[in-house]
Parts: sequence; structure tokens; C-alpha cells
Amino acid sequence: MNHASRFTFHSDTLLLMELKEQASAGTSAHKLGDTAHVSGLAIRLARLSGAGDRLPEWLLKTAVERGAKHYQRDFDPSLPPDNPGIPDKEIGVALWLGQMPDEPWLIRAAAQLLSSPHMEPQRLARLAEMERVEPVLLHIAAACERVDEDLEPWATLRRRLPPRRIVRTDSLPHWTRFAILPGLTRDGYAPPRWLTGRE
Repeated sequence: MNHASRFTFHSDTLLLMELKEQASAGTSAHKLGDTAHVSGLAIRLARLSGAGDRLPEWLLKTAVERGAKHYQRDFDPSLPPDNPGIPDKEIGVALWLGQMPDEPWLIRAAAQLLSSPHMEPQRLARLAEMERVEPVLLHIAAACERVDEDLEPWATLRRRLPPRRIVRTDSLPHWTRFAILPGLTRDGYAPPRWLTGRE
């Protein structure tokens, strides 16, 4: 093994240890009554982004910059910039990983980012299954049905992705947290509107 290979192996080992420590803290999986696993996607994105153990912050910042504008906030300027080589579906699914912090806005920001007619449902479903986040995906798809039953990619996902595992979805955000609720206006009642990318 040459010096460069040893360095890469050592860096990946340290990163894996950091992500394992995150997975044992207060995580999304723990709240769902599920078991957090150290995701290969998380390890790869932490390395590609340069965010390391600050991956959750970087993912949220990137999701906001790419369209989840409802969750705009001040981010630490020392976080690495966006990496355009990482597709939106990987950013969104990574925000749903069980090892992510138990912060509802991570799930909600991912839902807004992925609420685009340009998102490919089959590829999103495949990645969600690989990363064990299909219960979260289906919860969001069901929430979307209450607001806009034809909105993609959620309409296709409800038809194509059967539930695989039972988790405590009652601990996931209520359907109203994924939508804008104008309610009564000067022009009468305005129905809920699902939050889509760049809104």
C-alpha cells in the first residue's frame, strides 16, 4: 500500500468512527424506534463535500441553496461550498438517514428539495431502499396525497414503493409541516399548497 492509499484509508477510518459516534447520539432512527446504521452514502458525501462530521449542516445548507428556500437561515460561512457533482436525490435521501440528528426540519427540507417533476421516482425509490429510509419517503408521499395527489415524484412513489418496515411514523412531521396553509383570506378560503423546490 503506497503513502496516498494509506492516507485515504486512514482518513476514511477516522470518518467512519465519527459517523458511528453520530449514529449513537440522539438520532432520527432512535426517535422512529429503528436502528441507525452507518451509511455508505453518508461516508461518501462527507468525503466528497469536505464536510466530514459536519455533514448534516452541509446537507441542509446545500438543500436550501438548491431549492428548499422555506428553510433558509444563516449558515456557518466556514462550511464547504456546494458540490454540483452530487445529485439532489442523494442530498435529500442523506437528510433522511437514521444517523442524522433528530431535527424535523432536515426531513422537511429534503421533502421540499425533492418535490420536483424532474425528480426520477424509480431512482429515488431505489436509493431510499438501499439507505433504509423508505418509511420516511412513504410518510412524505402520504402527506403529499392530502394536499396534491398528483404531485410528482410522490404520486408515483405511492404506487411503486410498498412499505417494507414498520417504524413509529407518528414521530415524523405532521402533513401540515410540509405545506403552506393560507386558510381564510380576503378572497375566501385558500387550500393548502405543498412546498416545492425554490418556493
